[in-house]
Amino acid sequence: MPAESIVLNGMTWDHARGFDPMVVTSEIFAEENPDVRIKWHKRSLQAFADRPLERMAEDYDLMVIDHPHAGEAAASDLLVDLAGVGRNVEITRLAEESAGASHETYAFDGGQWALAIDAATPVAAYRPDLLADIPTDWREVVELAAKGQVIWPVKPINALMGYYNALASVEQPFGTGGIGADPALGAEMLEEMKQVSRHIPVACFEMDPIDAFEWLASRSSHAYVPYLYGYSNYARAGFRPNLVRVADIPAHGDNGPIGSPIGGTGIAVSNRTRHRDVAIDYAFWIASAPCQRGPYFVSGGQPGNVKAWRDPACNAAANNFFADTIATLERSYLRPRHRGYMAFQDEGGDLVWQCLRGGLSPQEASVKINAAYDRSFSQ
Repeated sequence: MPAESIVLNGMTWDHARGFDPMVVTSEIFAEENPDVRIKWHKRSLQAFADRPLERMAEDYDLMVIDHPHAGEAAASDLLVDLAGVGRNVEITRLAEESAGASHETYAFDGGQWALAIDAATPVAAYRPDLLADIPTDWREVVELAAKGQVIWPVKPINALMGYYNALASVEQPFGTGGIGADPALGAEMLEEMKQVSRHIPVACFEMDPIDAFEWLASRSSHAYVPYLYGYSNYARAGFRPNLVRVADIPAHGDNGPIGSPIGGTGIAVSNRTRHRDVAIDYAFWIASAPCQRGPYFVSGGQPGNVKAWRDPACNAAANNFFADTIATLERSYLRPRHRGYMAFQDEGGDLVWQCLRGGLSPQEASVKINAAYDRSFSQ
């Protein structure tokens, strides 16, 4: 057997959905490329989101990233522009096969800074054994929350995503018109969010989507979550003691499930790697439809390729997770990605969180959020 001569190091996030498919696909890739080994490292979800792109690009050949880093990548020399590596046919195909705007999220200033391998956007989640009637609008969510049936992960980053969702659901997405949001509308949407947040357990204010799914899947005290980034793992039989199903988000306006701020992850290649061609080969393969609906999904991944979302076998294995929320995904909102945005995301999330906790009035929070967003363009 040939000795290993190429070792790539990769960074991803610490969850079965983020880590397991990277390990499995790397083993399959190594079988086809016996002189290549890819070693994956993982960090917590929050550390994964917070770690500066520059530090990751120094330490790793491959990185699983989220799209708010796209502006930073375009303004620097940290990542390989995958639109400029001579694989135009594959780039076009992946754009056509994108689950919602997943592929577009990594395109910025004419470059393609990652390939979508994971698609996620906030959806609703519920326990089918505890809840028969799923809310379709925010009024119904408020009523269910008042009955003590709702949890909602609203640590700062998730609180901000809820604010984005509320604004985009009434066709006034955050970041348009040269400001964050119309101050009066922003205050109105924050007040609507507070109508639910005043009824949720205090633990929700430190909770991320994984925590909420774990709560719903392991306890029976609550039955419904209105917004949380979807994790298909919890819809797979046997993953946890109780099955969690998903549904389209509840509407604030009259337009149905619109405005969920798209997330997910993409595979990026460091410009500092010594094994550029091999890393690019792996990135394009893992983003391809055969891998996405095959080993990537089977090993716990949540594909970024729409062919997997529409695949009957993938839906059967995940209790229709994909079919039940594809309308939300396809009408999702693409948040700002300019250089300087990441600092705003931290500050803006804190302001929404303070408002939901009662530390700021909706009017004060709306004004402060806009001011922080304006400052982000000069950072």
